[in-house]
Amino acid sequence: MVFVWILYASEHHSTEEIADRIGERLRLNGHHVEIQALRASSDGPWRSPSDALVLGSAVHDGAWLPAAEGFVRNNADRLSDQPTWMFSVGMTAALRGPLRTLAERMVQPRIAALVEVVRPRDHGRFSGVIRRDHLDRKGALFFRLLGCRYGDHRDWAAIDAWADDIARELDT
Repeated sequence: MVFVWILYASEHHSTEEIADRIGERLRLNGHHVEIQALRASSDGPWRSPSDALVLGSAVHDGAWLPAAEGFVRNNADRLSDQPTWMFSVGMTAALRGPLRTLAERMVQPRIAALVEVVRPRDHGRFSGVIRRDHLDRKGALFFRLLGCRYGDHRDWAAIDAWADDIARELDT
């Protein structure tokens, strides 16, 4: 059994629910899991030793939320000491046609910089939930002009498969 911390930053609960699902899958595979939200005001709950870390955040304006980005920056030296996985939750699946294809290939510089600091075993990219009330007036207009769709765009099968891959890697 491996002890795994799952730390996440979420604004509208979509990333939180993905973190919970990853934790469920790891538990089903026999691992001990602690899941906790990152807060902007602290260095995070990650003080006790663990065998592995899964770190995730919602993506807003091409970047992780400040709590998650700050956590990586404040703990860069510690993150290299153990197996770490990262996941980002954005809105790629809300896009249509060529914009979606472009977004799937796009590298977001601020996130890429965090990946470079952590050097995770893998970086999962998932889509989340986007509702009208998540956007201000300008954002909603831009969203409509791009032809995006509101809704729950999470691919639970892909999330489960990613978590199961982590579990298999932890077992070896």
